[in-house]
Amino acid sequence: MTTINNHPIVPMRLLIGAFILSGLAGCGAPEHTTTVDYDGDYPVEQGGSLVEATRGEPSGLIPMIAGESAASAVAANIFNSLLKYDKNLELEGELAKSWQVSPDQKTITFTLKPGLKWADGQPLTSADALFTWQLVTDDNTRTPYGADYKLVTKAEAPDPLTFRVTYPQPYAPALDSWAGLQILPEHLLKGQDINTTAFRRNPVGSHYYQLKEWRNGERITLTRNPNATQGQANIDQLVTRFIPDEASQFLELMANNIDSMALNPIQYARIFPARPDLNSKIGLYKELGNSYTYLGFNLKHKPFDDIRVRQAINYAIDKQELIDGVLLGLGEPVASPYKPGTRWTNPKLKPYPYDTAKAIDLLKAAGYEDHDGDGIVDKNGKPLSFEILTNQNKQREMSAVLIQRRLKEIGIDVTIRVLEWASFVGRYIKTGDFDVVLLGWSLSLDPDQFSIWHSSQQAPGQFNFIGYHNPRVDSLLERGRLELDPDKRMVIYHEFAEILLEDSPIVYLFAGYGLPAIHKRVKGIDNPAPPAGIGHNTYEWYIPRALRRNEISTQ
Repeated sequence: MTTINNHPIVPMRLLIGAFILSGLAGCGAPEHTTTVDYDGDYPVEQGGSLVEATRGEPSGLIPMIAGESAASAVAANIFNSLLKYDKNLELEGELAKSWQVSPDQKTITFTLKPGLKWADGQPLTSADALFTWQLVTDDNTRTPYGADYKLVTKAEAPDPLTFRVTYPQPYAPALDSWAGLQILPEHLLKGQDINTTAFRRNPVGSHYYQLKEWRNGERITLTRNPNATQGQANIDQLVTRFIPDEASQFLELMANNIDSMALNPIQYARIFPARPDLNSKIGLYKELGNSYTYLGFNLKHKPFDDIRVRQAINYAIDKQELIDGVLLGLGEPVASPYKPGTRWTNPKLKPYPYDTAKAIDLLKAAGYEDHDGDGIVDKNGKPLSFEILTNQNKQREMSAVLIQRRLKEIGIDVTIRVLEWASFVGRYIKTGDFDVVLLGWSLSLDPDQFSIWHSSQQAPGQFNFIGYHNPRVDSLLERGRLELDPDKRMVIYHEFAEILLEDSPIVYLFAGYGLPAIHKRVKGIDNPAPPAGIGHNTYEWYIPRALRRNEISTQ
């Protein structure tokens, strides 16, 4: 499931490779006054609390409505999908015991596991899957995810264990889409407005954990769900603490008050190598996820409707400077909206080179020159100036400052505004009230990006909030969803990426490495990480009793 990325590197459709974990506030110092051997062998035990820090507080816990990674990270512990990806990125059943695709590739029949229950003890059946499909395809539901499921011409639940969907023609991302739709309880949501329901703050799910407490501006606490459809996780309690500032997160990590956080490059590459005491108790990991950071233009606002202005800005930004200066080299250049090194990345495409002369020539061609000698180009007496909006994220803030400096060199006046995540999304992204944003995308394993780039996906709350419209891209995205041959799909998406790079509706900045740090008290983490990343088996992680901290009750 595609999400607006409010972290430097965020997971894919199922948040693979991220920490779908949380933290406990108010934790004291470790129990032990003697030296603790965190590298010792400890048997698997149930119990304990795992503490995670995150920058953004979710806007709600119904992912199809919230649409951002902060919500999806927590909700992925509460809700299940019909399918999921295993550690090798192969599809397997979650709520579904099995599934069959008809010979004509148009119908998928899911058979649910028997005896499934919601956390409140009510039965979970195929009627809930049908109800969720009806919700996500309802035109009154303000969701960016509806397009995938509106392709289904018929959905039915002929008995409690059978859910069947039929498409008018073969649809390549079909199975992947059912791994991304979390099933919701009909008995609690029927008749409610899914956009405003109190359920978004007090959800009832079916996965390993259930909501225990949500303290505004502070934390979300989850506790084990005794009716979990997938069995019992080892760790008793997960709590996400909302700590927008990276430096504050790092202080909490050093003080043993949190167990995991996403490090920034300075912390990873400079602070940890100089601190043996930290290395003795904190494990470091490095992985490249399906995410990238970009500068996005509101194409409905002038002058960004002029491709020459967009391309000029693209040439004026030194991407390697960002990778070296902001990421300390811990990132990759990007020229297409796919993970570098995958088959979907067009190998012929290269990022726009840093070329101020070409940028200035393009601005002149668009009618922008410095007529009054103040250092800022103008057209018809109006200076070329705009505001970059971004969220509280040090990497993005630093990137914005470097971009501001480079654009000043070609006569563009840029201001920067940094906002808290929920306000940023609600006030500006969902309303389209912005000129330029500095954001990130977290993408699905499937190459389909219809929901981001197709011109039909521009309603409030949908993902094409920059207003991109290219008939050729629309056609390619429509074809790509229907092509089942992987090699033919690759050709389609390579052409799509080529057009997108030429059009420059966004400036690709970088794909940074995820740099998770996890306290060594947490055991059961696969290292080296499998293709799905270290977060694929968080239900198997455990905290030995001897390594647990003193924990103050959250009540």
